[in-house]
Amino acid sequence: QVHLVESGGGLVQAGGSLRLSCGASGLTFTSYAMAWFRQAPGKEREFVTAISRGGAKTAYADSVQGRFTVSRDNTKNTVLLQMDNLKPEDTAIYYCGAQYSYLSGIAPTRGYDYWGQGTQVTVSS
Repeated sequence: QVHLVESGGGLVQAGGSLRLSCGASGLTFTSYAMAWFRQAPGKEREFVTAISRGGAKTAYADSVQGRFTVSRDNTKNTVLLQMDNLKPEDTAIYYCGAQYSYLSGIAPTRGYDYWGQGTQVTVSS
Protein backbone atom coordinates (compact mmCIF):
# COMPACT_ATOMS: atom_id res chain seq x y z
CA GLN A 1 0.00 0.00 0.00
CA VAL A 2 1.07 3.58 -0.62
CA HIS A 3 2.77 5.16 2.36
CA LEU A 4 3.82 8.81 2.55
CA VAL A 5 5.70 10.26 5.51
CA GLU A 6 6.36 13.97 5.99
CA SER A 7 9.13 15.42 8.12
CA GLY A 8 10.94 18.70 8.74
CA GLY A 9 8.21 20.82 10.28
CA GLY A 10 8.79 22.99 13.29
CA LEU A 11 8.64 26.46 14.80
CA VAL A 12 10.32 29.34 13.00
CA GLN A 13 10.20 33.13 13.16
CA ALA A 14 8.70 35.18 10.35
CA GLY A 15 11.24 35.59 7.58
CA GLY A 16 12.91 32.29 8.37
CA SER A 17 13.15 29.07 6.40
CA LEU A 18 12.22 25.41 6.71
CA ARG A 19 12.73 22.42 4.47
CA LEU A 20 10.08 19.71 4.43
CA SER A 21 10.63 16.19 3.15
CA CYS A 22 8.19 13.51 2.05
CA GLY A 23 9.35 9.92 1.71
CA ALA A 24 7.23 7.58 -0.41
CA SER A 25 6.94 3.80 -0.47
CA GLY A 26 4.55 1.22 -1.87
CA LEU A 27 4.43 2.83 -5.31
CA THR A 28 6.45 3.27 -8.48
CA PHE A 29 7.55 6.75 -7.53
CA THR A 30 8.44 7.89 -11.05
CA SER A 31 4.84 7.26 -12.18
CA TYR A 32 3.36 9.72 -9.68
CA ALA A 33 2.94 13.45 -9.63
CA MET A 34 3.52 14.76 -6.12
CA ALA A 35 2.14 17.74 -4.26
CA TRP A 36 2.02 19.62 -1.00
CA PHE A 37 -1.23 20.83 0.54
CA ARG A 38 -1.75 22.57 3.85
CA GLN A 39 -4.56 23.01 6.34
CA ALA A 40 -4.87 25.64 9.05
CA PRO A 41 -7.32 25.24 11.97
CA GLY A 42 -10.89 25.94 10.87
CA LYS A 43 -9.96 26.16 7.19
CA GLU A 44 -10.19 23.88 4.18
CA ARG A 45 -7.16 22.01 2.96
CA GLU A 46 -5.55 24.12 0.24
CA PHE A 47 -3.14 23.50 -2.60
CA VAL A 48 0.43 24.72 -2.11
CA THR A 49 2.59 23.25 -4.87
CA ALA A 50 2.92 20.28 -7.21
CA ILE A 51 5.62 18.68 -9.31
CA SER A 52 5.37 16.38 -12.32
CA ARG A 53 6.64 12.84 -12.19
CA GLY A 54 10.01 13.70 -13.74
CA GLY A 55 10.34 17.08 -12.04
CA ALA A 56 10.27 19.17 -15.22
CA LYS A 57 6.98 20.93 -14.46
CA THR A 58 5.94 22.64 -11.23
CA ALA A 59 2.92 24.61 -10.05
CA TYR A 60 2.52 26.98 -7.11
CA ALA A 61 -0.31 28.68 -5.31
CA ASP A 62 -0.18 32.46 -5.71
CA SER A 63 0.31 32.84 -1.97
CA VAL A 64 3.65 31.00 -2.01
CA GLN A 65 4.98 31.85 -5.48
CA GLY A 66 8.53 33.14 -5.23
CA ARG A 67 8.98 31.94 -1.65
CA PHE A 68 8.58 28.15 -1.86
CA THR A 69 10.42 25.73 -4.13
CA VAL A 70 9.37 22.13 -4.72
CA SER A 71 11.75 19.47 -6.01
CA ARG A 72 12.02 15.70 -6.11
CA ASP A 73 14.75 13.11 -5.99
CA ASN A 74 13.53 10.05 -7.87
CA THR A 75 16.57 8.05 -6.79
CA LYS A 76 15.43 8.37 -3.17
CA ASN A 77 11.63 8.39 -3.61
CA THR A 78 11.53 11.80 -1.96
CA VAL A 79 9.83 15.12 -2.63
CA LEU A 80 11.14 18.27 -0.96
CA LEU A 81 9.63 21.65 -0.15
CA GLN A 82 12.03 24.51 0.50
CA MET A 83 10.14 27.26 2.32
CA ASP A 84 11.81 30.68 2.48
CA ASN A 85 10.65 34.05 3.83
CA LEU A 86 7.97 32.35 5.89
CA LYS A 87 4.97 34.34 7.07
CA PRO A 88 2.58 33.73 9.97
CA GLU A 89 -0.10 32.98 7.36
CA ASP A 90 1.94 29.91 6.35
CA THR A 91 1.19 28.29 9.72
CA ALA A 92 -0.59 25.00 9.02
CA ILE A 93 -0.24 21.26 8.90
CA TYR A 94 1.51 20.42 5.64
CA TYR A 95 0.50 17.24 3.83
CA CYS A 96 2.26 15.35 1.08
CA GLY A 97 0.05 13.96 -1.70
CA ALA A 98 0.56 11.52 -4.59
CA GLN A 99 -1.35 11.04 -7.86
CA TYR A 100 -0.75 8.47 -10.56
CA SER A 101 0.28 10.20 -13.78
CA TYR A 102 0.12 8.55 -17.21
CA LEU A 103 2.00 11.43 -18.84
CA SER A 104 5.08 13.43 -18.03
CA GLY A 105 5.09 17.22 -17.77
CA ILE A 106 1.89 17.53 -15.73
CA ALA A 107 1.74 19.02 -12.22
CA PRO A 108 -1.91 18.76 -11.14
CA THR A 109 -3.44 21.10 -8.57
CA ARG A 110 -6.20 18.64 -7.62
CA GLY A 111 -7.11 14.97 -7.78
CA TYR A 112 -4.59 13.56 -5.30
CA ASP A 113 -5.49 10.16 -3.94
CA TYR A 114 -2.88 9.37 -1.32
CA TRP A 115 -1.84 11.42 1.69
CA GLY A 116 0.66 11.41 4.49
CA GLN A 117 -0.10 12.18 8.12
CA GLY A 118 1.20 15.73 7.92
CA THR A 119 3.86 17.81 9.63
CA GLN A 120 3.20 20.97 11.64
CA VAL A 121 4.70 24.27 10.50
CA THR A 122 4.33 27.19 12.89
CA VAL A 123 5.57 30.68 11.98
CA SER A 124 5.69 33.20 14.80
CA SER A 125 5.52 36.97 14.42
